[in-house]
Amino acid sequence: MKTTKKFQLSESEIPQRWYNIVADMPNRPKPLLNPQTREPLQPHEMEGLFAKDLVEQEFSAERWIDIPEEVINLYKIYRPTPLVRATALEKALDTPAKIFFKNESVSPVGSHKLNTALAQAYYNNKQGIKKLTTETGAGQWGSAMSIACQYFGIDLVVFMVKRSFEQKPYRKIVINSYGGQVHPSPTNLTEYGRKVLAQDPDCGGSLGMAISEAVEMAVTTPNTRYTLGSVLNHVLLHQTIIGLEAEKQMAMAGEYPDKVIACFGGGSNFSGISFPFLRHRLTDGTPTEFIAAEPAACPKLTRGKLEYDFGDTAGMTPLIPMYTLGHDFQPEQIHAAGLRYHGGGQLVSQLKADGYINSCAIEQEETFKAGLLFAKTEGIIPAPESTHAIAATIREALKAKENGKSEVILFNLSGHGLLDMGAYENYL
Repeated sequence: MKTTKKFQLSESEIPQRWYNIVADMPNRPKPLLNPQTREPLQPHEMEGLFAKDLVEQEFSAERWIDIPEEVINLYKIYRPTPLVRATALEKALDTPAKIFFKNESVSPVGSHKLNTALAQAYYNNKQGIKKLTTETGAGQWGSAMSIACQYFGIDLVVFMVKRSFEQKPYRKIVINSYGGQVHPSPTNLTEYGRKVLAQDPDCGGSLGMAISEAVEMAVTTPNTRYTLGSVLNHVLLHQTIIGLEAEKQMAMAGEYPDKVIACFGGGSNFSGISFPFLRHRLTDGTPTEFIAAEPAACPKLTRGKLEYDFGDTAGMTPLIPMYTLGHDFQPEQIHAAGLRYHGGGQLVSQLKADGYINSCAIEQEETFKAGLLFAKTEGIIPAPESTHAIAATIREALKAKENGKSEVILFNLSGHGLLDMGAYENYL
C-alpha cells in the first residue's frame, strides 16, 4: 500500500450556502403532479408530508440557499471531509489517469447521508414537529436520520427493506443505538403493509414499499412528517456541500476533473459531488463528463423510460417526471441495497435527457472485484453501493491507459463497508 495524498480544508472553509442547480438548468423539469388530480402540485399540498421550509426549497429556483448556523455547527463534527489522491490505485492500474476521491465515509454514520439528515431534522424541529417517519434500503439513511433526530429531540420510525433488515443486522442495531425505531418492511403497522403481506407473506420488500409505509404513517399520525434520503430536489440541494468542498480541494491540488463519477440509486450522492462542477459546464461550457454508475439489476437511467411515475409502490407520493423502471419494479436482491430504487429523480432525469449526464450499468461481481482492489490499495473497505463508482472509475482509468491520456477523474466514496462484511464474505 502506497502513501496517498490528502487535501483538507479547515472548518472555516466549510461552504456557507448550498447550490441549487435549478437556477442554471437550460430546461427546467416538468412539474410534480398531484397523485389524485394529476394537476401540477402546489407547494401547500406537500406541507402535510414535509416541513414547510423543505417544501420551499423543493420548489425554489434560487441559485444559492444559506445553510443555517445550527446545521453548519453540526457539520463541523465531521466536515470538511478529505479529498484524496488515489496514487496506490493508479499504480495498481498502471494508468496515466490521476484519480481523486472525496471521502464521505468519515461521518459518524459512515456515509454522505448525514449531510441532508441534519438539515431535515433541523427544519422539522424548527416547525415543532415531534415525530418523523422514513424508509431505508441498506440502512445508511436510517442510521443518519436516527442520529440527526437525537440532536433535535425528535422521535423516529424507520421502515427498512425486509431483505436488508435480515442481511444487515448491525444496521438496525446502529439505528436502535441512536434511538430510532426500525421495522422490517412490509410490516403489519400500516394498511399498505398488511395488504402486501396478505398477498405475499414472504415478501422481501423494496424501497418503494418502505416509502409507502413511511408516508402512510406520517399522514395518519398527528404532528408527524416524513423525510426522504434521496430523489427530491431539497435532498439533492443539501448534498451539494460535497462538491462545493471538492471544488476548493481540487484547486488546492492544482487540478480540475475531466470526469466526475458516483454511484446512483436515487441521486443524492451523485448530485452532491457532480452538481457544483456541472454548473460550470452549464454556465461556462467546461467539458467535464458526468457518469452515474448503476447496478445492472436496477438500471433506471441506463434502461428506464422517461415518464411520470410514483416515487413509491402504493402510488401515494406525487408523480415525478423521471427515468423509471416502474414503481412496482422489484429488483434482484443485490447487496447494494441503497441502489435498489426504481426511479432517477426529477433533476437528474432532466439533465440526462438534455445530454449533460451519462450512465452505465455494472454487474455485482465487477463491483466487488473493484471494491477489493480499492481496499488493498487505498486501505478503505467501501460500501457495496460505492463499489459501483469505483468500478466505473477503474473502467475510465483503463480507457485512459489504452488511449494514452492523462485524464483527471474524481469520484465520490459515498460510504464505507464495515457493516457489510456479510456481502464481502459471500463474494469471497
